Amino acid sequence: MILLRHGQSWFNHHFTATRRDPGIPDPELTPLGHQQAEAAADALRGEGIRRIIASPYTRALQTAAPISRALGLPVLVNPIVRERYAFACDIGTPRGALARAWPEHDFSAIEEVWWPTVEEPADGVAARAALFRAEMCALSDRSDTLVVSHWGFILSFTGTSVTNGQWLRADPTLPAPAEINWRP
Repeated sequence: MILLRHGQSWFNHHFTATRRDPGIPDPELTPLGHQQAEAAADALRGEGIRRIIASPYTRALQTAAPISRALGLPVLVNPIVRERYAFACDIGTPRGALARAWPEHDFSAIEEVWWPTVEEPADGVAARAALFRAEMCALSDRSDTLVVSHWGFILSFTGTSVTNGQWLRADPTLPAPAEINWRP
């Protein structure tokens, strides 16, 4: 399968410059983030993708949208691949508002309020990644799946730190990384 980190969000833009939480709940993509999403759509055209799974955060949905259009595939929204809840950007948008903004996406797997209300420990993200790994291992066509996710989830799943708009192949049948460096 392919794991893609969402394009640059306004949170990423400000946090990278200041190393402080700018207090932006569920931020949208910056113009650069939209360019990264379009570039990912172009790059992924020939990868044989037949399923798109995305986190419910706006930045992931905005990243998945041009890929969905380019490939003619629906987006299955799954909160298991969301970011670790640790900053203001990890306050989500209710399901109803997301479904109105993206009526072509499948939001059937999420609750109205799908994000946690307290900081998630690192082992919580690792547990979600392990659960998702098991779910993907059960699919015979897992290699044809694109997952639009976040830095912390991808790090927990692969042990690799990726930049905004970067994607990598991952084999869920391989063991999870033994050690994670949580410094972005």
